[in-house]
Amino acid sequence: MNDMLEKDRVFAEKQTTVSPFRFNENVARVFEDMLVRSVPFYAEALKQEARMAQKYYRPGTRIYDLGCSHGNFGLLLFEVFGDAPFTVTAVDNSWPMIDRYAARLSAYHSDRCQRHIHLVCAGMQDIKIENASVVVLNLTLQFLKPQKRERMIQKIYGGLYPGGILLITEKTVSPDPELAQMELDFYRQFKRENGYSDLEISQKRDALEKVLIPDTMVAHEKRILAAGFSTFNVWLKWFNFVSMMAIK
Repeated sequence: MNDMLEKDRVFAEKQTTVSPFRFNENVARVFEDMLVRSVPFYAEALKQEARMAQKYYRPGTRIYDLGCSHGNFGLLLFEVFGDAPFTVTAVDNSWPMIDRYAARLSAYHSDRCQRHIHLVCAGMQDIKIENASVVVLNLTLQFLKPQKRERMIQKIYGGLYPGGILLITEKTVSPDPELAQMELDFYRQFKRENGYSDLEISQKRDALEKVLIPDTMVAHEKRILAAGFSTFNVWLKWFNFVSMMAIK
């Protein structure tokens, strides 16, 4: 996953006005570095999600990667599945991300990509989910407007076969103000330790305000169980970053 590593300096210079965060070309170009330095246990979460996808995948069904960005999850599936066939519908509403995903597939898996991974540039709420055994939402639901999240989870549930799995990794927020502040402080320190300046941290936070709106863990669990999922489990947690699974 380090084949595209260009250093993230999107917020390194002082900006007179910080614009809302967008997954544009500037962000897509450095997104790998941004993920590695901004998301605790990112590689581990992705690796285990790929393994769970293999475990729950049914031949002849689909894996949906909603908010696929530049393709880390899909590329991992080639390693996990080996020569076994699988089908992925990879969806993102950013053309720069889709373009980079396509370039990576062509460079590393050109003989297999068309058979296995189908790229779609669209909002995840605008596509039909059907014939699915695995659905993945990695750092994606938090960017969808809160009032649309319940319907999105219901749609995913409706498109999954019984026994299918939903995998979600999200940034969350504690309902307890003291814990929420502690998690925020620890996260800022994590970013400092990964080379981000206080200016970069502050400006990115401003850019993400009202763009990335985190839920509490209780809200996630309630929404998922209300949709009909029989099992909900948190399998990885680092303060305010959480990886969850739900089984239909």
